[in-house]
This record gives sequence, structure tokens and C-alpha cells, in this order.
Amino acid sequence: MFGSKSREPEAQVTQPGSDLQLGGERSVPAVRVNAFRIGLVGGLGVLLAILIGGIVQQLSTVLIYIGVALFLALGLDPLVSWLERRMNRALAIVIVFAAVILIFGGLLFAVIPLIVDQATNFGSQFPQIVSDFTKSDFVTGLQSQIGNFVDIDKAVQDATAFLQDPNNLLALGGGLLAVGSGIASGVTGSVIVLILTLYFLASLRGMKRMTYRFVPANKRASFASLTDDVTGAVGRYVVGQISLAAINGILSLIFLSIIGAPLPALFAFVAFLASLIPLVGTLSGAVIITLVCLFASPLTALAAGIYYLIYMQVEAYFLSPRIMNRAVSVPGSIVVIAAIAGGTLGSVLGALVAIPIAASAIIIVQKVVFPKQDAKV
Repeated sequence: MFGSKSREPEAQVTQPGSDLQLGGERSVPAVRVNAFRIGLVGGLGVLLAILIGGIVQQLSTVLIYIGVALFLALGLDPLVSWLERRMNRALAIVIVFAAVILIFGGLLFAVIPLIVDQATNFGSQFPQIVSDFTKSDFVTGLQSQIGNFVDIDKAVQDATAFLQDPNNLLALGGGLLAVGSGIASGVTGSVIVLILTLYFLASLRGMKRMTYRFVPANKRASFASLTDDVTGAVGRYVVGQISLAAINGILSLIFLSIIGAPLPALFAFVAFLASLIPLVGTLSGAVIITLVCLFASPLTALAAGIYYLIYMQVEAYFLSPRIMNRAVSVPGSIVVIAAIAGGTLGSVLGALVAIPIAASAIIIVQKVVFPKQDAKV
């Protein structure tokens, strides 16, 4: 209209704390960064992580005892559950644990004195065994083949002199105090593990029920089913691995006694312990036994080598599939990867627990991850 005054655009007034508008567009509010607060909180987090790591390192031995005891308790639980069908659970636990104590006591009072006696006899006869070995046709023929490149006789004599010196053996073990401390720690640790195993075995169901309470009620049933499957797989694996080791130990004792190998009881015990290590245990025990049998007689070593070569094939293609497939269904490639990774991270103990951990992960993937992915249609 004529005579009307044009109006100037009104300035937009913003309230404190509101977003500033320019040209009708909302601008991003300014963010104030308190560098001191962020640095302080980050530093405290690093210090807390270092403190927790130090505590875990200081308690590493205790944590190993707890882990081994829980592992054994899960392994004995299937036997307890089987006996529980015929009697009270408390009585079943007493029977199973009494059997474990009897086996442990039998090893201490029957097998170990026999092993010590055989080891003592072997030590007294060791110089004569070495002398016969160096004069055997096998060493003589080998020496003639390699010529003066290596003096086998001198090398064997030097090794014998080194092993016969107790100071050298103690030096290898870290000294007399270290050897004695290691033996005492081993005995103490075994007793602690047995006591913890009894407590875990008696309160295993209570521990599971308490764990279930941390899960929401609407997911508690599925979590309980998954936990039972995982713990059952671990228990069956322990039983299966001990069964394989026992078979190897018994057959080794019989065969080594037949062929006249030195220290058959000691070597059978070595075969049993080595077979507890998955993947490489049986092979490692076979190599050690065969090499020591070489000092007694090349023919004895050859017989032992052929026997263990045949046994490893029987174990791999007949015994292990029938025993372990009922325990844990883990693909062969996963077994190899888990055993190598566990051995790298945790030595022998890591290799022992790697396969049941892999089996547990497979169960979790099959029962949790796959159903969730299949439901996304």
C-alpha cells in the first residue's frame, strides 16, 4: 500500500542454552571440552587396569588351582549323575571322590615306589648300559658311516658324565632349594586341588542356580539349558581324555614289559601323563620312550617305535573317534587350531582346556547365534 512503511526484519532473540538460528538454519551448539577431566579419568582408568592386572598376576597360582579343580569337578559330575539314578547325590559324591582318593593314594604308595625303585636300578646300571650301547653294532656302523665328523663315543661319554653329576642336575632344576620348593609346591597344590574339587563337586548345582539368578527370568530357562550343555561337554571331554590316557598307559606297560624295555612302569606312567595332552601328547611320549629304549638295545627301540606307530594309528582312527565323538563334537581343524593356540597361551594347561573351550564355543554358536540369525527373515 502507498504510504506504508517497510518493516525491517525483526532480530531473533535466543534464550540462553537454546540453539542459535542463523538464516532459518539450526546451528550446532558449541561443545566445551575439559581436557583436564578427560586426562584425569583416563589416567585413573589406566591405573585401575594396571592394578587389576597386578592382582591377577599375583593370584595366578590360585586361579590355576581353581580352574583345574573346576575342570575336574565337571569331569567327575557325569559319574556322580550316573550314580545318582541309583542312590542319593551325597552318597554318589562320596563314592566318586573316595575312588579318586584311592587312585591318587595308589599312585603315591604303589606305583611311585615302583617307579623310584626302577629309576634307582636304572641309575646304577646306566654306565654299563651306555658302555654296551657305544660298543653295539649299531653305533659302530653309524660311526663308520659318518667318519670323523662326529665322535659318537666321546659325545655319549660326555653326556653320561654330565648326567651322573648331581650338581649339574640340580643346576638344571635351579638348585637344590628350587627343586625341593618345586616338589613341596606340587604336593601342596595337589592337596588344594583335591579339596577344591570336592567342594565344587558338592556345590556344583548350587553354583549353577546362583549363576542363573543373574539372567533375566524370561531368558533363564534357555540359559540354563545352554549352561548344562556346555558343562556336560566339558565333563565328557575330561572323562574321554582320561580314558584314552589310561588305555595308552596300560597297553604301554604290557608291551614294554614283554619286550624287556627298561623302566616299564615309569615309561607307562610317562605315556599316561603325555596322553593327557591333546594332539601332540601321545607322539611326544612315544618319542621319549623310544629314545631311552635305544640305550638298552636298538632292537628294543625299534620294537617300541613300531608299536607306538601302530598304536597312534589305532588311537587316531579307532579309539579317539569312538570315545571323543561321544564327548565333544569338534571338527578336526578346530581341534588342531585350539590345541596350538591353547598351548601357546597357557602351555600344557592351556592345551588341556582349549578343546573343551572350543566345544563350548561351538555349542553357543549353534544354540544362540544361529537361531538369532535364522529368525531375521
